[in-house]
Amino acid sequence: MPEPIAYLNGRYVPNAECVLPIYDGGIVLSAAVTDLLRTYNGKPYATDAHIARFLESAKYAYLGLTTSHAELSSIVNHLIERNRQAWPGREIALVFYATVGEFPVYAGSAGMAGERKATLCLHCFPMPFSLWKDSVTTGVHVVTPAQRHVHPNILSSKIKHRNRLHMWIGDQQAKLADPKAIGLYLDLDGNITETGGSNFVIYKNGTVFSPNRNNILWGVTLDDVQRLCEPLGLRFVERDLQLHDVINAEEAWLCTTPYFLAPAVKINGVAIGTGRPGPVWKRLASAFSAEIGFDIVQQIVDSPF
Repeated sequence: MPEPIAYLNGRYVPNAECVLPIYDGGIVLSAAVTDLLRTYNGKPYATDAHIARFLESAKYAYLGLTTSHAELSSIVNHLIERNRQAWPGREIALVFYATVGEFPVYAGSAGMAGERKATLCLHCFPMPFSLWKDSVTTGVHVVTPAQRHVHPNILSSKIKHRNRLHMWIGDQQAKLADPKAIGLYLDLDGNITETGGSNFVIYKNGTVFSPNRNNILWGVTLDDVQRLCEPLGLRFVERDLQLHDVINAEEAWLCTTPYFLAPAVKINGVAIGTGRPGPVWKRLASAFSAEIGFDIVQQIVDSPF
């Protein structure tokens, strides 16, 4: 069986050899951007949207990345095709990762020669569906930690980056309330934003409400939710949301690439709606499943992985 491979700075290498030096800016400064896509039935989904966001993030962060959209698309297709052989029968996630490159102050003489060049890495892993079985069957408990969301005036919410220490701290605070909880971050004004790995929306009276896009990383999956609302007879509205709105919603959901939608059934210990996965979540999941050709919830429930 072939060994899994990754892409690192112009070369395809075995996963075990895909490593960064300790003086890379992604390690020294967390000066890095990222993105993630997954396959459905072995085919990458929304590749162009993920690449476009990745390149926009890299440009905003002054990384100096020179790889084109078309080149990245070619790398994606090669990695997935090769790694499907390494992990037969598995769905695959692919991570984009770019840093400012080797940081000369920390590298000493090793990093002083020539101009700084961005580090570019793409790597894959098989989808660990077992992590999300409870999320799509019984639902998620979200907890608003003391740690607040980074204000977009400090760092744009439009870029997907690796500066996530504040979210690590917040998630640990949330788990003090419930070991299985996911942190849902408030901004400095008390508005709902997002979790560390997903967008967050609520449903009430025929309308799906999302936090304003200037305050969150607008997700590719959130685009899918918005697109699917109209044919299902649902309105989609962006506005500021507070804890009061979530507690009094009929349903709430986490939106993210790995599992599309998961119902959020509690917030800070209080039931949202009936406290169980709701019918509108099921309608949206069914509509998306019809597009990709199989039941996405059942894929997670039935997976042995």
